[in-house]
Amino acid sequence: MAIASINPATGELLEEFDALTDAEVESRLATAARVAVEYRGTDVAQRAHGLRSAADILDAEVDTLAGTMTAEMGKTLSASKAEIAKCAKGLRFYADHGADFLADEAADAGAVGASRAFHRYQPLGVVLAVMPWNFPLWQVIRFAAPSLMAGNVGLLKHASNVPRTALYLEDLFTRAGLPKGAFQTLLVSSSQIEAILQDSRVAAATLTGSEGAGRAVGRTAGEALKKVVLELGGSDPFVVLPSADLEKAAQTATTARCQNNGQSCIAAKRFIVHQDVYDDFIAKFVARMGEQKVGDPTDESTAVGPLATEQGRQDVIDLVDDAVAKGAEVLLGGTVPDGPGWFYPPTVIAGITEEMDLYAEEVFGPVAAVYKAADLDEAVRLANVTRFGLGSNVWTTDPDEIERCIDDFEAGQVFVNGMTTSYPELAFGGVKDSGHGRELTRHGMHEFCNLKTVWVG
Repeated sequence: MAIASINPATGELLEEFDALTDAEVESRLATAARVAVEYRGTDVAQRAHGLRSAADILDAEVDTLAGTMTAEMGKTLSASKAEIAKCAKGLRFYADHGADFLADEAADAGAVGASRAFHRYQPLGVVLAVMPWNFPLWQVIRFAAPSLMAGNVGLLKHASNVPRTALYLEDLFTRAGLPKGAFQTLLVSSSQIEAILQDSRVAAATLTGSEGAGRAVGRTAGEALKKVVLELGGSDPFVVLPSADLEKAAQTATTARCQNNGQSCIAAKRFIVHQDVYDDFIAKFVARMGEQKVGDPTDESTAVGPLATEQGRQDVIDLVDDAVAKGAEVLLGGTVPDGPGWFYPPTVIAGITEEMDLYAEEVFGPVAAVYKAADLDEAVRLANVTRFGLGSNVWTTDPDEIERCIDDFEAGQVFVNGMTTSYPELAFGGVKDSGHGRELTRHGMHEFCNLKTVWVG
């Protein structure tokens, strides 16, 4: 895939970039290795100052940067601005809490016959991040903020369709006062990743992306005996039970399915509704989905912009068409609009069966698959039927049902009466084919630290 910025609302090519040569990659790796030795010795207060400075720059440049993000991947301007604000918050969170997260942890010295015993967190060195386009700033910051605060240095291989945002990120940390080379963007093709990860100067890697990309990076990291964190796809269940506030649930379901133009790994995608409230909920849900305005992402009244790539839209079209051909019922949408750009309307589809691709595959667009469950047991079974296990939602006021879903949902996250989202204060990650490892909180920082045991006689 060419490294190019293309406006998905118009199909217009904005700018093309040449991939780095092998010699240029070697130079970047040498710089990263050299700076890693320097940067690990910096004081945590110095690192925190750099993160706060980066947050201040984001605040000051929100309008310009939002325009870049919207032009590159089609999210609405309001969504771009919200993402930038979230990144500034994430940077400040680690600046404020990083020292505590990295503090030595005392162990029971007497139990092990020592005068002192403790655990110390130290940086691993150079960490390679392979990141996707759907949240082109936040996906990177949620890796970069804890890693840089821990004293690691970063190499970013961003998605090929968001090169302007990728280059901005390198410039951001340099202008924020971090040592030049502490965070570098590598404009490289996917075929160059394997050699970079195999390089002995790279200590670990993190990837957010497809299952295929995760398997490839995980395989290479495993062969090289390197730590890797993988956040892959999701097909999150949104379970609605009889005691739920149906109006609020329908409103939240619409936001959950249409946020970021339907392109979010933790977006609710499968709506599993108890038969006692199925008709009422679906009527409310379809009505709200139908109210979402599709159009120019720079228009403040637009709720759903274009999908980020032409192939991405085709993938959505194929999944819906396959389901319809095999007997599914389209309750709303399902038709590609005329005109330029890669738009797809909010769509609700029922009657999904196992032979349909939509039953098992993640749909990365504003398409909601709805299921009717006879009881809680069937709802839990349907929630867990996919190979994914990233996020999950349940709507109920029954304490026993809440505890049942918390225990039995096969997912890295359970949100009760609310929409799955990410916060610096909550650990983020999945199970099954949604990957392994965690981001955010102290856990995300510790993923790329050497937990060193110290025993003093």
